[in-house]
Amino acid sequence: MSQATGDLAEFANGQVTSERTGFKGRVAWITMNRPQYRNAQSRMLREGLDEAFDAANSDNDVRVIVLAGAGEHWSSGHDLGTKEELADQTARPYADGVYGERHKSWEQNIANTFRWRDVPKPTIAAVHGFVIYGGWIIASAMDLIVAADDTRFLPGHVQYFSVPWELGPRKTKEILWRAQFVDADAALEAGFVNHVVPRAELDDFALRLANDICRQDPLTAAMIKRSVNQMQDRMGYRDSIEAAHGNYMVLQMGGSVRGDDLESASRRLPGVEAALASEDKGVVE
Repeated sequence: MSQATGDLAEFANGQVTSERTGFKGRVAWITMNRPQYRNAQSRMLREGLDEAFDAANSDNDVRVIVLAGAGEHWSSGHDLGTKEELADQTARPYADGVYGERHKSWEQNIANTFRWRDVPKPTIAAVHGFVIYGGWIIASAMDLIVAADDTRFLPGHVQYFSVPWELGPRKTKEILWRAQFVDADAALEAGFVNHVVPRAELDDFALRLANDICRQDPLTAAMIKRSVNQMQDRMGYRDSIEAAHGNYMVLQMGGSVRGDDLESASRRLPGVEAALASEDKGVVE
């Protein structure tokens, strides 16, 4: 990313950063900043995203928001095992039992994702490397997605289950049943991704795209986004996400969920193991 014009702001003890850049400083460049954990999503990181999106939305000079990830991978999914996350869970526990689990799941994966989806300003995800489960959730909440050619998406029956809306029902069933990665080109063909570019060009391309959108009248851009999101919601998008979360909780209570942080093999979902084992096979032969 280049052309930085504003001071770097940090959120959640530096797990998220933001700076003004682009055309006349009108782009807020937000970065998930846990490269040592492949940007595994701690509760603090997600809270930092909330703060960074809110700050960008409240800044009248910002017209477009870009969400990037520091390091080798955009996001390896949820963080269930780092020392920072475990310490935070101890310091700020949820209630015991099903009620607490459901509240945690909803607040950390559904309520916040809807907020990011509904930020009035245009948002762009600039993704690369692994975009796994929780990474897919956050990417799907952005308006546009630019993917480096090394991107490997792994969708799943996660808390915010947008996959059928992004890939279609039949592709979703096969990809999830076969536990396969979706590469950048396949995601482009499916319509989940807007552009695929060489890894070295990702940031510059995302910034050029953001600069183009900055030239749009802000109210017009906001109303376009609002109308498209309202169309989806009237087709059942929001209701289906909420209903699928209930199914996810059944799965959770059944004991199948083990977590998806790539830093610990013992915490991976079975689907991650299967997908990593068959990554070279592509999406569908």
